[in-house]
Amino acid sequence: MDDATEREQAAPEVQARIRESFERQGLMRHLGARMDHIGPGRVHIVLPSRPEVMQQHGYVHAGATSAIADSAGGYAALTLFPEGAEVLTVEYKINLVAPASGDHLEAVGTVRKSGRTLSVCQLDVFGVTEGTRSLVATGQQTLIRITTPDT
Repeated sequence: MDDATEREQAAPEVQARIRESFERQGLMRHLGARMDHIGPGRVHIVLPSRPEVMQQHGYVHAGATSAIADSAGGYAALTLFPEGAEVLTVEYKINLVAPASGDHLEAVGTVRKSGRTLSVCQLDVFGVTEGTRSLVATGQQTLIRITTPDT
């Protein structure tokens, strides 16, 4: 993906739907994570480094790293579905390739294949220090599209 595609914004109504859903996620709120970018098939979530998300060696805990990756991929997939659709993670595999450190972590979920029922996303998490990004985790995720009972 080129720079222009990476920062393309989703339609305002899609952004509003994604942000509203994200705000209902207790875990993301508990971790202190926030949405940084919502594009068609691409979402960035930022997690500030703070003592509550660290493990005993001073790195961001793998559970927090994995959680923001999972959410970034899920919301990336959701950007490509109409209102009334939701997604659930079927499975994901994440490789922790370096200790998760930096001023904050940035999880990037990118849709690789969006189908009627299943979607596959690439998950990348970067440690960011003074604007410099370094890959700390990478993975792949499969999601299933569902319709909520009230739609």
